Amino acid sequence: MEGAFSGMIWAAWLGILTSISPCPLATNIAAVSFIGNDGTPRRIFSCGLAYAAGRMAAYLALAVVRVAGILSSSWLSNFLRHYMNRILGPILILTGMVLLELLSWSPTGSGMVEGIRYRAEKGGITSALILGAVFALSFCPVSAAIFFGSLIPLSLKHRSPVAFPLLFGAGTALPVLLFGGLIAFGAKSLDRVYDRLRRAEWWGRMATGAVFVLVGIYYSLRYIYEVI
Repeated sequence: MEGAFSGMIWAAWLGILTSISPCPLATNIAAVSFIGNDGTPRRIFSCGLAYAAGRMAAYLALAVVRVAGILSSSWLSNFLRHYMNRILGPILILTGMVLLELLSWSPTGSGMVEGIRYRAEKGGITSALILGAVFALSFCPVSAAIFFGSLIPLSLKHRSPVAFPLLFGAGTALPVLLFGGLIAFGAKSLDRVYDRLRRAEWWGRMATGAVFVLVGIYYSLRYIYEVI
């Protein structure tokens, strides 16, 4: 993850992994199905696009605020410039342990978010856009670990408050658009695709978690203990 190009690939992959994690995946399918209920294929797919755009906008806005806010502080910026590699090692190890299901926590939800979600579930393209943003901000343990424990440090390391979050948001949108298209055109194999994605997500999450732990150990040994 040293180069900017490999960092961009990681950002997009983290977005895809977030979107096909069990909690977001089930939410995405249910939302796309609901907001396009009893509509034409074009309307259903349009709602899927709006829902995906809402997710992308929410992730991008949150990441830009966090990353740009930190980078705009001269003290924090100088601190990260000197110590980011040391901080990144333990963060990657902890994030990898969450992905490997060795650590877990239960983030609390917001009553305001629940209220917005309820009002947005009345259907329509505008509601789909709002619903996508709300669901994106309703973090579960895996998605929170990926976003706050991986994407934000990655964006800080490369000083990229826009490009990396945008790639992450695009990655989260791909599976949503896939299911939006399948639902719009009445794919009979939807359940089979869902099951395969769930299995692929588990293997992808395990592989990513293992890589994070190994890279975190490498960063720790090199930048904290300076033994390699």
